[in-house]
Amino acid sequence: MILSIVATSCGQFFSESSIDDSHIKKVIEKGDYSYAKHLIKYKIATQDLSASELLDWNFAVDRMNRISKDFYKTDTLVYRELRQYYPNITLEDIAQWEKSNILEHIYIDGEKRYFRNAARNVFRIDPQANILFNASRVNDTDKLGIFLSGYIPKVVSASAKKKTALVLPEDIKIRYTLSVKADEVPPGEVIRVWMPYLQEDDIYKNVKLLSTSQPHYCIAPEKSFHKSIYMEKRAEKGKSTDFWYELSYTAYNKFSSFSPEDITSYDKWSKTYRIHTAERPPHIVFSQRIKNLTDSIINTETNPYKKAVLIFDWICDHYPWASAREYSTIDNIPEYVLDNNHGDCGQVGLLFITMARYAGIPAKWESGWMLHPVEINLHDWVRVYFEGVGWVGVDPSFGRVLTEEDLKSDVRRGRIIRSAFKSKQNENVFHFFTHGMDAYRFIVNTDFSRKLYPMKIYPRSETVDFQRGEAEWRGGNLYFDKWNYNMEVL
Repeated sequence: MILSIVATSCGQFFSESSIDDSHIKKVIEKGDYSYAKHLIKYKIATQDLSASELLDWNFAVDRMNRISKDFYKTDTLVYRELRQYYPNITLEDIAQWEKSNILEHIYIDGEKRYFRNAARNVFRIDPQANILFNASRVNDTDKLGIFLSGYIPKVVSASAKKKTALVLPEDIKIRYTLSVKADEVPPGEVIRVWMPYLQEDDIYKNVKLLSTSQPHYCIAPEKSFHKSIYMEKRAEKGKSTDFWYELSYTAYNKFSSFSPEDITSYDKWSKTYRIHTAERPPHIVFSQRIKNLTDSIINTETNPYKKAVLIFDWICDHYPWASAREYSTIDNIPEYVLDNNHGDCGQVGLLFITMARYAGIPAKWESGWMLHPVEINLHDWVRVYFEGVGWVGVDPSFGRVLTEEDLKSDVRRGRIIRSAFKSKQNENVFHFFTHGMDAYRFIVNTDFSRKLYPMKIYPRSETVDFQRGEAEWRGGNLYFDKWNYNMEVL
């Protein structure tokens, strides 16, 4: 047999088998990024690839670059960061954290590289390290937890008193800005941006677009999965290219009060049930591990709400919040949570959706921003459908709501024993986020990994979620390091 051997301009020799798709993917999986990029470059130059194949291989290179941006810290730097709060740290500690994936790292071109927030995440995930970290910050408080402990009981009380789901409206005005850095695009070139915009929902009233940076804009049609406001502007030399809009609206808290017995049997032939209990690769897959874990959690329970609460509580108890790598670099997000025993809001949200769907409970993605008076940030959560009740909000990341008394007694948030809550009022507060949503949700997305409007030419910076926005020009996508974004509550 004669092998075809070809020399490249950089002095490397590639055989036809070396640019086989499966071989390149194995090289990428091994972390040999430099070699993989050479193989892909040669493949593109020598093979007659379709437009779709070209996009896929170029994105494979882009994805390696994104991972390299997320994993850039050396062992020396991470060790120094750990010693700030763990002065007696040993090599054995580090080895154990690495073995259990608490200290997140990978090998790129033979060098061990750590996730940019790997050191900080250790103090979020490891219980002993968490105690040491909190001991050094005695004046820090859980501002969001304290706010919710006072706010959510008022929502539940108002809902019971008025006998309605929508209560306690909040008037909100926001300004969103996306600013492409100076000289990232040649002068005169048109920059296209998609900024997150408010979805239509029954919790919103009096929505008014007050002003925009550009006289011409395009708002995504009603019922778009990703709601955006689209604008264009030409770049100027030495200047950032700024886009913004201001919006005002009234938002209501929503608490769906019902008993588990109020839920009727699902119509399993309905469109809602079939779509929202189905697998949706790559992130909603009923792997054997997902099946086994879900079965062990719900055991013999048959009531849909009670099953949802069991899954919710399990996630609260077992997967602490930790800073996340970019979603576009993760093959299957729920499996990533199970592998690493932690996750951020979107990651545990997708885990909940996958487990709920496998358990026969319709569930879907929802995300956008949290605009609470004490914290403004990106946020993801879930909607679950109960027959006879409708869609309700579920937030496994916010978890269970503790009372002000519980917080004052220094009970760790989310870890309090279930039996401590006896009254219906306390149960409704404690598990508010299994069938309620506060008014400070800025809903942008009602699904994940959908198309933007108008269509984006190049692959997105965030292939799963859409919260920060997207930007591109005719020369390609503009990744997150090329621009800044900001949400202000005015």
